[in-house]
Amino acid sequence: MLTILGFAMIATFLVLIMMKKMSPIAALVLIPALFCVFVGKGAKLGDYVIEGVTSLAPTAAMLMFAIVYFGVMIDVGLFDPIVRGILKFCKADPMRIVVGTAILAAIVSLDGDGSTTFMITVSAMYPLYKRLKMSLVVMTGVAAMANGVMNTLPWGGPTARAATALKLDASDIFVPMIPALAVGLLAVFVLSYFLGLRERKRLGVLTLNEVLVEEKETETVLVGSAGSGSGAAKSPVATGGSGSGTDAEDTEDDERFQALDPDRPTLRPKLYWFNALLTVGLLTAMIMEWLPIPVLFLLGAALALTVNFPHIPDQKARLAAHADNVLNVSGMVFAAAVFTGVLQGTGMVDHMAKWMVDVIPEGMGPHMALVTGVLSLPLTYFMSNDGFYFGVLPVLAEAGAAHGVTPLEMARASLVGQPLHMSSPLVPAVYVLVGMAKVEFGDHTKFVVKWAALTCLIILAAGMLFGII
Repeated sequence: MLTILGFAMIATFLVLIMMKKMSPIAALVLIPALFCVFVGKGAKLGDYVIEGVTSLAPTAAMLMFAIVYFGVMIDVGLFDPIVRGILKFCKADPMRIVVGTAILAAIVSLDGDGSTTFMITVSAMYPLYKRLKMSLVVMTGVAAMANGVMNTLPWGGPTARAATALKLDASDIFVPMIPALAVGLLAVFVLSYFLGLRERKRLGVLTLNEVLVEEKETETVLVGSAGSGSGAAKSPVATGGSGSGTDAEDTEDDERFQALDPDRPTLRPKLYWFNALLTVGLLTAMIMEWLPIPVLFLLGAALALTVNFPHIPDQKARLAAHADNVLNVSGMVFAAAVFTGVLQGTGMVDHMAKWMVDVIPEGMGPHMALVTGVLSLPLTYFMSNDGFYFGVLPVLAEAGAAHGVTPLEMARASLVGQPLHMSSPLVPAVYVLVGMAKVEFGDHTKFVVKWAALTCLIILAAGMLFGII
């Protein structure tokens, strides 16, 4: 019964948000609360929620101060050289912009933190997508998939969890997987190319002649013509896309477009190397685990604000500028805590995992690595990485060992589902992505699931072809 209710709860959540019948925050809170009553454990709902909030509180704190830190770094111009290089490559060609999004997301993902990747990628690419009327779900989908592949880095989380759960060395798991993961990343780039071609066909081939960024008004002059004879686009509000939006939205978009304004008052060119060294030091401390990540970002945000904006009114202005993102993301994380708390507290996750293992045919024993790779797609999407790697993987590995499948093969196969996992409603970073891009979570889900699943299967096929899995 718990197995059925667990799947029903997840399915209800996904259907309601994809059909836009409920907001993600409301769905994350109300649906699990309702199912907790169905299970007959409504009296313990408070305990489950508190346990969920307690487990996710460090993540929420990390995201809050990470948004402030990287927001300040974007304000002061730390990432301007990288962004300008990507934008110079992209020009105003939709195909190049989509490919550039994938490349930028992959590069920034080297720090191992999804939230950081999405903040930098969206801040850099959002203005171009908006001005050219490109599909924003293409941006969020491509960024999520590129980050999902790179999330398998040993310091990204899943590899370390698999190594810990099966008592293996992380490098023994990851290094042999590099060829298969490289194929997966290449697949993301190829997919980005074709999605970009589709956007180019819809919008036309555009050339960005001039970008004028002023304090009160931003104007982009686009001169373009469709290769297929679909007409010319001569203004930032060229036909195509999702509409021009409200005046308030246009004002916000103009402000976002000023993120690369070379004359913006928040720039601190004299402090560029201080900020660069501070960021490198922060990322090094994260990788070396000198302090908990929430503590590092708390200290980093405080130091960045104090040095770059020594006057209190300026600090308040920077905090206010990023308060919207902080509130949206932290609120979503705490709402997700209700969902995960009920899933785990009622035992639904355990029953779902056990059912999954039990339904595997006996004859599939020698192919448990393949089975694990396939199961990693739905299981890492419907449950947290902790639940999968510490709860399910050891059971699967035990079943595989009985048929001669090594723990290393099982651990590598378990990484296959990460490109899909990064768009899971249980991953806090995805709310940073959709929130900053102003994309509905349901729209993002409908677009990305099929492409992310395809990327996962390509990685699995490559791993089997190379004899890694």
